[in-house]
Amino acid sequence: MNEQSVASVTLRDVSLDSGLERTVADSAEHGETVVGSVKWFDATRGFGFIATDGDRGDVLVHFSVLRDHGRRTLPEGARVACEVVARDRGLQARRIVAIDLSTATGPDPDLIARRNADRVDPTQLIDNAGMPEPVIVKWFNRLKGYGFLVREGDTQDIFVHMETVRRAGYPDLLPEMRMKARIADGRKGPLAVELIRD
Repeated sequence: MNEQSVASVTLRDVSLDSGLERTVADSAEHGETVVGSVKWFDATRGFGFIATDGDRGDVLVHFSVLRDHGRRTLPEGARVACEVVARDRGLQARRIVAIDLSTATGPDPDLIARRNADRVDPTQLIDNAGMPEPVIVKWFNRLKGYGFLVREGDTQDIFVHMETVRRAGYPDLLPEMRMKARIADGRKGPLAVELIRD
């Protein structure tokens, strides 16, 4: 990190040791900037701690200081630079300067929430689906929870989610399996909303 007197500059570079550097504008009231890794963050309680580099101890991070970065949580292991203030119980983050998610060792709850919000529930599209038609399993990965079907004589992929497979009573789908499916137009292309056993 570039150690400069915050009283004498309005801009400074912050390095998070992974090649990510950000130049940030300081506010009129300056706090000390520290860098560290997220120890843990409890999204339900809305706070967590950063273990600082060196011997500064842990920094309390409240979810409210993450809003400027469009976040409500931080994944474990992420590198963070933040301005801190000393409180009775120790250091507390006043402002997050930079976040490097490439070092995260745990899941990112914010990313998971965004993906789930973007996910289409196939049952909501059943009314718009066509009549059952023959399809063949192209491939399916049970661990990933999705796969693709194709219509007989066609090469266009039809997305199928694990929940649709479970609702049909299949424990898994294997390549070249034949069945019937009701297909609807999803945001990203054709989507199997119902599977029917032959």
